[in-house]
Amino acid sequence: MESTLSSGQLSGVQKDELMEQVKQQIAVANAQELLTKMTEKCFKKCINKPGTSLDSSEQKCVAMCMDRYMDAWNLVSKAYSNRLQRERHRV
Repeated sequence: MESTLSSGQLSGVQKDELMEQVKQQIAVANAQELLTKMTEKCFKKCINKPGTSLDSSEQKCVAMCMDRYMDAWNLVSKAYSNRLQRERHRV
């Protein structure tokens, strides 16, 4: 396969498989980024004194923070996707 990559001669099926692999890798990277950012932001917001466990107010704060962060992420992702679709139709 390496020789076909370097020569630029991929079949339609190979191109589709490659594109699917790239899409999956992007999805995994996006999920990892979401989890990392959400963890950083919610920890900073909700945990004042790190210890061995979370008290009930910290647990509630983290849960609400994560819900709000996910809602915001989904809203931005949907708006971005809609914009990409509009841009594609203009071309």
